Amino acid sequence: MGVTFVTDLRLFNQGDVSMRKLLSLAVLLSFAAPAFAAEKDIVDTAAGADNFKTLVAAIKAAGLVETLKGEGPFTVLAPTDEAFAKLPKGTVEALLLPENKAKLVAILTYHVIPGKALKSDVAKLGGKEVKTVQGSNVKVSVGDDGVKINDAKVIATDIVATNGVIHVIDSVIMPPSKE
Repeated sequence: MGVTFVTDLRLFNQGDVSMRKLLSLAVLLSFAAPAFAAEKDIVDTAAGADNFKTLVAAIKAAGLVETLKGEGPFTVLAPTDEAFAKLPKGTVEALLLPENKAKLVAILTYHVIPGKALKSDVAKLGGKEVKTVQGSNVKVSVGDDGVKINDAKVIATDIVATNGVIHVIDSVIMPPSKE
């Protein structure tokens, strides 16, 4: 299938300026629209950002790269590097060790919600609990100080990827311990 270009707008009556403007706008928008579409999956979007280096390293160590590059859709509650730095000293390094892979997977999948929940969807969930891929629920709070997931504040929203959306949080949220 080829691309057809409109090269001569004189096909229309000279008096039909509005039709020519409309057609010109349509041609321009056909080139501009792809620039606004998400071009990367969740993993590549996070890897391309400066503040998710620890998260991406953890996703790799947990063996979740292919899963989070999958079809989805996923909503990822993405802790920043600063959020990981708030954890007690040595925690991140310990979690990245192969013998702690199961715990790392549990923590990371607690940050993933099945489906694509944009900011407008999340705002409607105030006071409710939402099930994560890990299996436990997170509590969504909406107040004057913004949106919180458990005790983590949502600091950026709607980073759209081809297979879901990322919401940035200021803390790493821990799943409840299973006893």
